[in-house]
Order: sequence, then structure tokens, then C-alpha cells
Amino acid sequence: MLDKFFGLFSQDIGIDLGTANTLVYVPGKGIIINEPSIVAVNQKTGQIVAIGNEAKNMVGRTPAHINVIRPLIEGVISDFETTEEMLSYFIRKVQKSSVKVFARPAIVIGIPTGVTEVETRAVRDAAKNAGARKVYIVEQPMAAAVGVKCPIHEPVGNLIVDIGGGTADIAIISLKGIVVSKSLRIAGDRWDQDIIQYARDEFKLLIGEKTAEDVKIAIGSAVAINGGEIMEATIRGRDLITGLPREITVTDADIREATAKSIRSLVNTIKEVIEETPPELISDIMHRGIILVGGGSQLRGLPEYFTKETKIPVRLADDPLTVVARGMGFILENLENFREILIEHENDIPPQY
Repeated sequence: MLDKFFGLFSQDIGIDLGTANTLVYVPGKGIIINEPSIVAVNQKTGQIVAIGNEAKNMVGRTPAHINVIRPLIEGVISDFETTEEMLSYFIRKVQKSSVKVFARPAIVIGIPTGVTEVETRAVRDAAKNAGARKVYIVEQPMAAAVGVKCPIHEPVGNLIVDIGGGTADIAIISLKGIVVSKSLRIAGDRWDQDIIQYARDEFKLLIGEKTAEDVKIAIGSAVAINGGEIMEATIRGRDLITGLPREITVTDADIREATAKSIRSLVNTIKEVIEETPPELISDIMHRGIILVGGGSQLRGLPEYFTKETKIPVRLADDPLTVVARGMGFILENLENFREILIEHENDIPPQY
């Protein structure tokens, strides 16, 4: 009864709660929020200073008493209270046209494969405490499969590789279930750290995370592209020997060398998943191909590299960054058809008010 009552005053939402970005889908409106999963906190007062885009602009530019943090690390909650505050902020942005006293949305929210029950409960509790009346949990590769309209209800193999900021999820999906899956803590953020380490080792230059991310986006690639044409970018940082500012020019070959080990680990994990997959599903996958989703999958040349290494066609989904959020939105709009893929808990009952 309470569930229906609060539903009258609330806008139900799907949330792709990622390490790097949080996307919010509203039925009938699409994705209305796409902001970094970053929070700035005043250490003196304990108050939240900024969330999302505003907080990202502060990275590396704050005084000592303001700490800019990512409340999720490698796909799981590392700071529960800050995650709760961030979710509350996004929910309030969506519900601003609702009657705030009664705004208690139902939320579909994603988690990486392979997370523990404790980590799953942390996501559920954070969403509940942020104001959700009902929380539905779905594994992100499954939401991605729904988002790219894979026939998950049929006995057909689908191989999804979801490369986000903190984790890469590889999953074989058939008959509304995950047959084989592995989650790897190697994704976009790891590539940024690889570039930082490479600049330190090769050029004796200290650079920040934002600089590393910018150069990765500008010239990063898994294989040489454009006929081997050299791409260059300028990066600025602190010389580790003199302590003074210094500027250097790096090429796409430098960035490939920096990230090569991590990308190779990802390929090896994909191969492991394929090796554990039943032969009939492998036949389907060879025919249907591997689907890349997630923000990290936008690295240049990644589909070509994976195709070469796995001998299976690989394609990048349309608008890969939003695929998981769109899948959650579709699940939210068709809950009864997708109830089997949701991770629900027997004690998941509406909160009492």
C-alpha cells in the first residue's frame, strides 16, 4: 500500500553507479544525469562542498582542508556515507519536480559481477538511505546486454565485455542468466595510473590523474591506427629531479607502451572466460561476436586488438558509455519481464515511515 502511495509522487529511476561516472535514467525522458562519481568534502566541517562535475573541476586544485574523493573504488563502495550523500544529490536532482516529502523512487542499480554479498548489501543500503522506497540490483553486464538488445531470453550465447573506470566485467549470457563471468580490476582508471607511472619512469615527470586521463583520451590506443600515423600530445608536470615545472611531448606509441601490460591482462581474462564456456555457446559467440560496452571500451583500436587476439569478431556498441544505464531503464520499464535477472533479497521490503 505504501509502495503504491509513494509511487504516485516519485519518478522511478535507473542508476549506473560507476567508479568514474554516475548515469541516471528516467523512464520517458532517457538519461538526464551523466556526472563524475566524485565528491569534494570539507575536512574541517565534514560538509559536502561539491558533487559531480563541480567536484571534478576541483581535482588537484584544492586547499589542504578540502578533500576530493571517489567514494567508489574498483566498482565497489569504499566510503559508505559519501556514496549515500552522492546518491541523495542525484535523486534530488531527478525528483525536483516531485512533492519532496513523498518522493521515494524505486531504483534499479547496477553492480559488477563477482562482488561479495556484503558489497551488494552496501549498494542496496546506500540507495535505501538516500531515499529509495525499493531497490532492485542487477549485474552490469546483464544490464548492458539488455541495453544493446541482446536476445537474453533465448538459448543463445552473448559475450559482453563491459570496461568501466574501475572494473572490466566479462560475461557469457544465455537464457536470462550469466553462464560464465569474470570481473577484473583493470579498466580506465588503471590505464591512467599506467600512464602516470610511465611518465615517472621514462621521463622523470610527475603528472596528475586528470593529465593522464586527458592524454589517454587524446592519443591513447590499443594498436597503431590511421595507417601508423604518429599522434602527439603535450603534457606538463613537475620534474622529479629539479622539482620545477617541465613540459614534454609524448606519442601514441608511448601511451600504448604504458598501457600494454594492463590491456594484455584484460585479453587474457577474456580468453579464460571463453575457455570455460560450453562449446554450443562458443559457436553462437563466434557467429554473433563480442560486444564492447562501457566508457573504457572507447580506447582507440580496442575492437581490432581484441579481434586479432581472440579470433572472434568484436564490435563496439553504439554510445557505449550509456549502454548500461539504458539497459537499466528498459528493465525498470519492464520489471515483470526481467524479474528473474534481478538480485533481490528476502528482507528487501519497503521502509517504514
